[in-house]
Amino acid sequence: MSPHADSRGRLEVFLGCAPGVGKTFEMLAHARGLIDEGVDVVVAVVESHERVATAALVEGLEVIARTEVAYRGAVLDEMDLDAVLARRPQVALVDELAHTNAPGSRNGKRWEDIEVLRDAGIDVLSTINIQHLESLNDVVQQITGVVQRETVPDEVVRAADQIELVDIAPQALRQRLAAGKVYPDGRIEGALANYFRQGNLTALRELALLWLADQVDDNLSDYRDAHGITETWEARERVVVALTGGPESATLLRRARRIASRSSAELVVVHVVRGDGLADRGSVDLTALTELAAGFNARIHTVVGDDVPAVLLEFARGVNATQLVIGTSRRSRWQRILDEGVGATVVRESGRIDVHMVTHEETRQRNRLDIRDTRFHRPLSWVFAVVVPLAVTGLLWWLDTWLGFASESALYFVAVLAVSMLGGIGPAALSAIVSGLLLNWFFTDPRLTLTISQPDNLITIIVMLVIAIAVAVLVDSATVRRVQAQRATREAELLATFSTAVLGGADVSVLLDRVRETYDQIAVALVRRDRGGERLVASAGGVDLADAPDTVCPVPGDDYELRLWGPAPDGRDRRVLGAVATQAAGVVERKGLEAEAAESRAIAQADELRRALLAAVSHDLRTPLAAAKAAVSSLRSTDVTFSAEDTAELQATVEESVDHLAALVGNLLDSSRLAAGAVRPDLRRTYLAEVVHRATAVVSRQEPVAPTVSVTLEQGWAYTDSGLLERALANLIDNAVRHSGIAEVAVDARLTADDPPRCVIRVVDHGPGIPPAERERVFTAFHQSGDQNGASTGVGLGLSVARGFVSAVGGTLVATETPGGGTTMVITLPTSASDESVGGGAIR
Repeated sequence: MSPHADSRGRLEVFLGCAPGVGKTFEMLAHARGLIDEGVDVVVAVVESHERVATAALVEGLEVIARTEVAYRGAVLDEMDLDAVLARRPQVALVDELAHTNAPGSRNGKRWEDIEVLRDAGIDVLSTINIQHLESLNDVVQQITGVVQRETVPDEVVRAADQIELVDIAPQALRQRLAAGKVYPDGRIEGALANYFRQGNLTALRELALLWLADQVDDNLSDYRDAHGITETWEARERVVVALTGGPESATLLRRARRIASRSSAELVVVHVVRGDGLADRGSVDLTALTELAAGFNARIHTVVGDDVPAVLLEFARGVNATQLVIGTSRRSRWQRILDEGVGATVVRESGRIDVHMVTHEETRQRNRLDIRDTRFHRPLSWVFAVVVPLAVTGLLWWLDTWLGFASESALYFVAVLAVSMLGGIGPAALSAIVSGLLLNWFFTDPRLTLTISQPDNLITIIVMLVIAIAVAVLVDSATVRRVQAQRATREAELLATFSTAVLGGADVSVLLDRVRETYDQIAVALVRRDRGGERLVASAGGVDLADAPDTVCPVPGDDYELRLWGPAPDGRDRRVLGAVATQAAGVVERKGLEAEAAESRAIAQADELRRALLAAVSHDLRTPLAAAKAAVSSLRSTDVTFSAEDTAELQATVEESVDHLAALVGNLLDSSRLAAGAVRPDLRRTYLAEVVHRATAVVSRQEPVAPTVSVTLEQGWAYTDSGLLERALANLIDNAVRHSGIAEVAVDARLTADDPPRCVIRVVDHGPGIPPAERERVFTAFHQSGDQNGASTGVGLGLSVARGFVSAVGGTLVATETPGGGTTMVITLPTSASDESVGGGAIR
């Protein structure tokens, strides 16, 4: 990397498949090489995580001191962005691209800090693990069971000038971990048994390689487009399968999937819509084919063109395909004499693309001979208008001895009808005139003259001319109707294709991308016009509104218009594009209305919570306040002398009221934290006996009479946050004591027989119980039905907060009936990290 004084700085990213593969080590080694070459390098931020080899490489390098950020009573060290900008090195080392900065920092994310450095002309070296890429977050969760909360948009990493994969075999990484080179001793055993399992590491490694391969493939595609390269480069196997939408399409798709699987190739599906109608006249079921393709991790691309072989090969070359799968022709032997068909043309013009011709049952269903679909339909019809009568004349001259005038006239009629069906009105009239002249010259007395001695012969020639023209008119009329029907079918199919994307919930930009691909456009944009000017709503491809579009499709109402940059579509395509523009505008308007409705619902919910909170505060908070105030006022009174017992009782009332107030305020604060998403669990293997003991102690301090809590723990461990679980259990036990009217509660824990097994904790009381219709509503904030005994106190947040805490640690909380009467609160928790549904902080 080199300095860029007057340009944007470069970004080089070291990508790792898992923590501990040596990304930071490789970055530091590369930085030392740059220093040896005389490049000005500083360490903006590097996290060694107490790894000796990594820390050794930092020694001797210039390190920019970090800045301290205060947050919730703690002091956090963050990269001093301003200091790095003031130092202005040629290259800055900024570790952990996905890091989230402490609140109060200049930017929320470290990758945003890097963008600031690059804007200042500073080159940056950074690191990231594959699990932090936003598009792969859910995939990594499925593999490892851990949610990565710190993610980076893929576009940020893809925009890097260079990406270097830091790779290591899974077994070698596990050996490094076991040797203590990744984590300290206390974390090694748990890491090996959970995140760093052999299968997890193998899957993450493959994921990183595939993601990087896609990046390289995108770069190759950009290079080919920039240099106008259309020849296939076999850098990666890619199989394209061409579908007609007919009944054989599913067979072709499955066969292409097997071909792609054998060579670990990417499968691309294309459906060519002919300009003069569908290539296949059978039933078109693109919905079922789309679902089938989705099951093969492929998407159907729709392209339009009159010349099916040319369009198909152009698409295949455009995606750099190495293999092309098409179905065998349905044409009969006679039809192939007149037109070789799509398959033969594709094979002949395919060049370096391998073509697979797949047989199917539909091959046996031959279409009738239809010469109007051949290459001879119009171009040679004028030639046939002359050649066919001459051929008939030669045949009749040889058969003249055995045939009479009537038979010879009939044969000329057949020839004229054939030309009428093949050509049009002009060729038909020419054929009739030529046939009449030849009939008159060679076979009408007196022969070899144009003299007509008998009126019947003249009538025969005139009738031949009239019939030829009549047949030609009928054929042309049928052809026009046929073409119109095919165009309507094509328009309907394209509209169905675009409507499917809309009904499937696709974003407007996805719909526009389908339009761009279908009509071979450079860019497509949906623009909204209002009094403030033009506003870009969505686009596909590089769009600059300053450039005049090649095609504009307005939307009724004049608020929106669809703009296209590329080949101008014809009239029938403009009708389709007008309908698509209306659909896109409708999607935008619908999403706007949905956003307004969601905002209205949020306001209504907030108003409902506000009214419920005011009602709760007006009663439940004032009651303990009034009791405390009365007790304190009595103690301060000089008119009455209290005995030691009375004084102690008043002081106990004050303490009980304050404790009650503290519990109510605590639940209010916990509820607000849960609503704001500010609860971040610290998940680890937790000993349940200790958590239950602490929760019971908390309730005992709050209640006037200490409850009796019996504890039976068949399962002693769970994977959870001990603090949050303690708060949840304390609320459940307190709720059971207060609402059941019985100061006896049972707590037990056991292991389920599920795969993987789960830990179930039950809090059991034997009070009046909760009616089935109320069992879900009791977990709603400010709900105060309790166990229906009329003794409800508090603001109705205890169970709501308990469920929120249990959900935050990846568990569930439900209310069931206790056998014999009462309520049982059931908590279900994971027993290991691989079983959790939510995770804690990011793994580094």
